[in-house]
Amino acid sequence: MDFSSKLLENAVNEVSRLPGIGKRTALRLVLHLLKQPKENTTYLVEALTDLRKEVKSCEKCFNISDTVLCEICNNPSRNSEIVCVVEDIRDVMAIESTRQYRGLYHVLGGKISPIEGVGPQNLQIDTLVNKVEKGEVKELIFALSSTIEGDTTNFYIYKQIEKYNILASTIARGISVGDELEYADEVTLGRSIVNRIPFTQSIKS
Repeated sequence: MDFSSKLLENAVNEVSRLPGIGKRTALRLVLHLLKQPKENTTYLVEALTDLRKEVKSCEKCFNISDTVLCEICNNPSRNSEIVCVVEDIRDVMAIESTRQYRGLYHVLGGKISPIEGVGPQNLQIDTLVNKVEKGEVKELIFALSSTIEGDTTNFYIYKQIEKYNILASTIARGISVGDELEYADEVTLGRSIVNRIPFTQSIKS
């Protein structure tokens, strides 16, 4: 791809680093920005700069937050004794959109995947087990995607908390095997949360 401007080329190269965006798509986006009023681009740059500078990880659930504790953890109407274990913020957003869940979350930051070099020590698993040890949790809901990595992560965590007297459940299999939560429709995902089953039953099945 030949560029008439080095500045244009640099911008396209940077945008194309984003996941799912190739050089042609990046070029289309950059040219679109050039056609917009300059202040629009300034707003975009400022929003991204503020995001990198100010965004935090919630000290309690590790969700992305503007403050030390996210709005969900800070909400007194949420049931703090029920914790839904998810992979990342996209899963939190997907479940919240169903308006069927009123507990808290625990964001692991990924799934155990030896092929990708991700082990339990790379995830927020110890902090989750620590919550259980302190007696803060009455029920854990495993809401990871139904993939080999998701099931492996669920089972690993279950073995860590098995000796404690808490309920461990998993979302019902209204979500197809191999599907990611963020792509599930709200009705199906909502029903899967409401109709969750004991984790031991999911192992047997």
